[in-house]
Amino acid sequence: MADTLLLVDDDPAVLRAIGDYFERIGYEVWREGTGEEAMETYRRVRPDVVVLDLHLPDASGLVVLERLRREGAAVILLTGQGDIETAVKAMQLGAENFLTKPVDMTHLSAAIARVAEKVRLSRQNARLRALDHEAEGVGSLGASPTMQALAKQVELLAASERSTVLLQGESGTGKGWVARVIHNLSPRSGGPFVEVNCGGLSATFLDSELFGHEKGAFTDAKERKVGLFELADHGTIFLDEIGELAVELQPKLLHVLEMKKFRRLGGTRELEVDVRLVTATNRDLVRDVETGRFREDLYYRLNVMPLTLPPLRDRTREDRLDLVNRILFDLKTQLPGCPSECTTDVLDRLLSASWPGNVREMRNVLERAMILARGQPTIGWEQLPPDLRQRSPT
Repeated sequence: MADTLLLVDDDPAVLRAIGDYFERIGYEVWREGTGEEAMETYRRVRPDVVVLDLHLPDASGLVVLERLRREGAAVILLTGQGDIETAVKAMQLGAENFLTKPVDMTHLSAAIARVAEKVRLSRQNARLRALDHEAEGVGSLGASPTMQALAKQVELLAASERSTVLLQGESGTGKGWVARVIHNLSPRSGGPFVEVNCGGLSATFLDSELFGHEKGAFTDAKERKVGLFELADHGTIFLDEIGELAVELQPKLLHVLEMKKFRRLGGTRELEVDVRLVTATNRDLVRDVETGRFREDLYYRLNVMPLTLPPLRDRTREDRLDLVNRILFDLKTQLPGCPSECTTDVLDRLLSASWPGNVREMRNVLERAMILARGQPTIGWEQLPPDLRQRSPT
């Protein structure tokens, strides 16, 4: 795959000369003339390297540099002035290099190649860490045949990078965690993972969040906003509580799934997007289709690869033990000085409880217990919440 490059300069001649040069030697190049356009394109494309001019019509290059760095961009700064103080400031803000105009293409090419290689290695290392962590996580779903079959399904879903996934199950069964696992094990893992909860939001607000809006689209739309679908381009977007999606937004989501295109709120131009959609719900969507609450055609487009996560009460004691151990292991690094082991009676109670709130409730209970037991060797009976302490330890 070709290295990707974003050029930002208000001089069209400079954009053309540098852009054409790097396209000839194999780079994929985007060109923008303002800081705002640069931010929008970076969020959508996530290029390997940004070459940024210090002087832009709408903002200082240093301000744009700072904003790009907050987004994780690798930036080379160009300026027409060999100002030492500015160069120092740029490097303090995180610029990878600082070059003066007229720029020598050989020097610029070498600088870009070095930064692109650094970015590539960083992304590879991050992906390997994610794969190690998530592969271990999939294995820790449980040792029972049911949970091992579920783990195998997750791996198969991850390998199919374009098919839409519908995760079903009660609240708190780990649907969000599985969505992240699917992304991190997929060929899209180098791209963004964007999550949004569809519940409790007005149709207009969620429309703006998902698809963005143009300036003046509604009363408070003071400037253009890039939506989450654009931010998730070449990655995965996870729509939690999809059953709560407003009826008036369902045709728009269906259009994105079928055409891979959408319009910002208040916009006239269709934008193309390449995302994988993972959705989750605790509702009975078949019943919602029957009552007219959810579109039938959208349901069938979402239900390409369904996966149902069982509640904790339906999992074996051994599966629950695996889950307790994984949660304690994950929390151990976040809560230094807190015990990550339980007394025998506490562990027995954790494994026998009904857990109506499922994995989320179990994690919250364990996190609270670890904090309350700080400085002690183990989590004891007194650190459990009252409802779990109703049955005294033997």
